[in-house]
Amino acid sequence: MTRGAKSAPASLTETSVSPAAASHITVLLHEAVDALNVRADGVYVDGTFGRGGHSRRILSQLGSEGRLIALDRDLAAVAHGQAIADARFSMVHAHFSSMAEVLESLGVQAVDGILLDLGISSPQIDEGERGFSFRFDGPLDMRMDQSRGKTAAQWLAEMPEKQLVEVIKDYGEERFAKQVARALVKEREDGHAITTTGQLAKIVAGAIPKNEPGQNPATRTFQALRIFVNQELEELSLVLPDCLRLLRPQGRLAVISFHSLEDRIVKRFIQSEADRDNLPAGLPVRAKDLPQPRMMPVGKAIKPSKAEVAANVRSRSAVLRVAERTTVQ
Repeated sequence: MTRGAKSAPASLTETSVSPAAASHITVLLHEAVDALNVRADGVYVDGTFGRGGHSRRILSQLGSEGRLIALDRDLAAVAHGQAIADARFSMVHAHFSSMAEVLESLGVQAVDGILLDLGISSPQIDEGERGFSFRFDGPLDMRMDQSRGKTAAQWLAEMPEKQLVEVIKDYGEERFAKQVARALVKEREDGHAITTTGQLAKIVAGAIPKNEPGQNPATRTFQALRIFVNQELEELSLVLPDCLRLLRPQGRLAVISFHSLEDRIVKRFIQSEADRDNLPAGLPVRAKDLPQPRMMPVGKAIKPSKAEVAANVRSRSAVLRVAERTTVQ
């Protein structure tokens, strides 16, 4: 997962752009790192290294006693991270849902800041052999971590129609989920394995009666399958409570989301920790007996400036939310 082109609705990831615009650009670089309020001697986690834009900026603000641990499940991203020769920096091949275990293995009990930059990266989108984009006819893989798990093609070969409908509807927010699922199952029943992005895009296009202007009809289905294959929302839901436990008092959590499903999870988590005393009115309790917030939002949600969107169209749906750990356990 990385830092140049996260998915908003998948229309973001599939917008036709020039080669220059498609190159990797770190989204909300200054805003996200500034939000961490980096201390020179602090310990920080970049849970989604990508191509290292955020990590390099964090390192530039750390002193000799500071430390940065970066995680990524994409082997190409890990290779880029391993090329950084800095004693303060550790690169680990891991899903960010295993952050607590990774830190424990490194002897780290608590940290001063955690950054998560969600979704899919420009390099992943622009490499046709990864199978994330319908702009290229490549193998239907879609795994961020190609060292494990089933590919999208393998899932399509066995997923029941009812589950397909749920995935495409819930993760892709596709109005024609039933029609798309039926077409995919029919293709399978006719003895035609769906193994390439071109095949998938063609089947979906034929199943959707109408589409939003300017958007490829396969956009939402590709997004849905990618989120499902990589269990992206489940990963996020698992890591947020761990972030809370790992942060020291006044430590910061900064999360960049690229579509409403992700942002909703982050927003609700922060709100739930900030509103722990949200009890029914009229209960006979004293203020000091109410549960106190363990995390508080820092400012309002931050979005890319017009200048950033003009320079990198893939940033346009990004939303940065920041929260700070309180002293309450």
